[in-house]
Amino acid sequence: MAMDVIELETPLTFPCRGENLSGILHGVEGDASRGVVLVVGGPQYRVGSHRQFVLLARALAAHGTPVLRFDYRGMGDSEGSLRDFADVGADIEAAIDALQGAMPSVDRVVLWGLCDAASAAAFYGWRDARVDGLVMLNPWVRTESGEAKAYIRHYYLQRLLAPAFWRKLLRLQWNPLASLGSLLSLARRARGGGRDAGDNGLAADLPGDLDLPARMFHGLSRFGGRVLLILSGRDLTADEFRDLVAADERWRALLSSARVQRHDLAEADHTFSCRAWRDQVADWTNQWLADEGRRSPDGD
Repeated sequence: MAMDVIELETPLTFPCRGENLSGILHGVEGDASRGVVLVVGGPQYRVGSHRQFVLLARALAAHGTPVLRFDYRGMGDSEGSLRDFADVGADIEAAIDALQGAMPSVDRVVLWGLCDAASAAAFYGWRDARVDGLVMLNPWVRTESGEAKAYIRHYYLQRLLAPAFWRKLLRLQWNPLASLGSLLSLARRARGGGRDAGDNGLAADLPGDLDLPARMFHGLSRFGGRVLLILSGRDLTADEFRDLVAADERWRALLSSARVQRHDLAEADHTFSCRAWRDQVADWTNQWLADEGRRSPDGD
């Protein structure tokens, strides 16, 4: 089976706004009505950390789901200038067009993304009727205040409980002034507003005066399809997302919808870097796709 899957992998080059994008199609034998476009978070290219996206695409294709993983403009082998994750809507649209061109039976598409690629998928999904599902891993919702609060709540509190910290303290290897200065700086940032950290782009068709979490909520609340949410247990990005949801009733209501399925992998890091975590993500994705395949496009 693995050899058959590899033999069905095909390089693709396809246009996007006058420039060429590069991707790999993981095809399947026979007709498939649903495919996956794997949106890559940046800055990295379509192979992914520790070949994560290659292995995921092969695992999905082995279960009958065609996958296109690609480099958006300015990354990997694609042409163009590097762009912000909130400005890749045209690239995602072009990838969906390419997947359907190569696999004409595909009329429904799931966007799969990790970190800021999950956020890009949320920005785009509601604007394209072909997209009927989102798989979002550790979505990026960072603001300066959110990042600071997450550091205080998850890093500093956990450090106080760590035996290694107390060993350093007893050996006089800990600099209290430096640590206190860092903590005070974080506290000042935590009291600040919601200005986006590391995000200067604006998602098309979303209000530009909203911060990143609000724009994410705006996009997801307008998306009518189903969502698979997977969160790591040992990851600051996932911690920030959990904190955001815990503090906002609207987010809690959105994620409690029947169309949202959530999994938490307590021991996993940001990129699910070991084989057991990677395989668990693939299994959850395959199961979710199989469940979705038993439903009609109208959700009956």
